[in-house]
Amino acid sequence: MLTRRLRRAFIFVALGILFVGLGGPTGARADEADAKKLLKAMSDYMASQKAISFDFNAILEVITTDNQKLALASSGAVTLNRPNKIRATRAGGHADVEMLFDGETLTLFGKNANLYTQISVPGTIDNLVDVLRKEYNRPLPASDLLMSNLYGELMPDVIDVKDLGSGVIDGVECDYLAFRNKEVDWQIWIAQGTNPYPCRYVITSKDMPHSPQYSVQIRNWKTGSAVASDDFVFKNSTKAKKVDVKDLKGMSPMPDHFKGGTAQ
Repeated sequence: MLTRRLRRAFIFVALGILFVGLGGPTGARADEADAKKLLKAMSDYMASQKAISFDFNAILEVITTDNQKLALASSGAVTLNRPNKIRATRAGGHADVEMLFDGETLTLFGKNANLYTQISVPGTIDNLVDVLRKEYNRPLPASDLLMSNLYGELMPDVIDVKDLGSGVIDGVECDYLAFRNKEVDWQIWIAQGTNPYPCRYVITSKDMPHSPQYSVQIRNWKTGSAVASDDFVFKNSTKAKKVDVKDLKGMSPMPDHFKGGTAQ
């Protein structure tokens, strides 16, 4: 039996879904054009910033084999200098990870295990994101948002676009946009005004049971001279042991006990 409070909550949720479903197609094409224009403006703004830093909070949802949805929370920070330098940290309770790239060498440092590895990946941040994602299955935090042509990365295969008005993220008024393709739905909240940076980004996997999501929320956005200087070189102040990339532990976004069939 549901408690009265839970029944009331479900009624409010159901009403909200009903109201969304009642929205008609009036102005749909104009909304689509506006949404694309807003996303393109954000992409152009991001590409024009040579120095960026921000903090983030992320939630990765996983589905257990008994169909329980769990949310793994982590926080971190990113500093980048275009076109080819970046430092990213992520702490998730079970893992405390740092990535550094100086345009030639990528360093992956697992702080909990005090182990690190280095990989030669000469090139740009765009190339680094692709190599990490495709060859090592170690995506950078919010990597879609770090590419020099963000619009070109996100828009291929999009089949539905919506401008949903505005929302407020951490006190910042944002344009709220939603996009769909065959495999995922994704939403983005873009700060209004002269600095249209991404405040929140949510990806929903439609080809997995229970449609788990990954979300990242950005705060403390800085650009230009406000970004602290960094040489992006690994110092090894803890005398960490260097290992091969296959032996680097403590880097996964999921705890070790989530592997081996306990989660999807």
